[in-house]
Amino acid sequence: MKICVYGAASSEISEEFIKTGEELGRKMVEHGHSLVFGGGKNGMMGAVARGVAEKGGSILGISPKFFEESNSEISFTNCTEFIHTETMRERKRLLDESSDAFIISPGGIGTFDEFFEILTLKQLGRHNKAIVIFNIDGYFDNMLKMMQVSIEKRFITTDCIELYKVTNTVEETLSYIESYDATEIDLNKVKIR
Repeated sequence: MKICVYGAASSEISEEFIKTGEELGRKMVEHGHSLVFGGGKNGMMGAVARGVAEKGGSILGISPKFFEESNSEISFTNCTEFIHTETMRERKRLLDESSDAFIISPGGIGTFDEFFEILTLKQLGRHNKAIVIFNIDGYFDNMLKMMQVSIEKRFITTDCIELYKVTNTVEETLSYIESYDATEIDLNKVKIR
């Protein structure tokens, strides 16, 4: 399975996140999966890619050309395939189209953007792929509280939280993706009424 992992590009995040990202990458290969990601060598992106590369797994990196134009050392160079796009929008589209499932690992603005776009597309019935929020060290706790407030205030439906799974470990994350049954999700229940 081709799994897209979204996550931080920051080189300043805690070593705990880095170690968990590398473990995720190694376990993905051990479970027979390949990586699709944003192509960065630092942060969560780089950590997961290093883990996959360590085990000899397949890696597809997708990143806009302008990143490398401003910093030639920003990309992970050990990818099996690397696609340079013209825009961020094109990058996100290719990440989506190239993947069978999505893992949201800790990240910043770009990761939040990617998560909410892929969640919105699922809610609108544009895909029915597994989405996992990998909540390392409670990183996403406040975002998840915000989702509950949105439900309580009736901006989104209660069923919307069925569109993704929150996990705390690598094994739980991969287990959910591997056992995901798209037929169990009724996308009609989560559409805006």
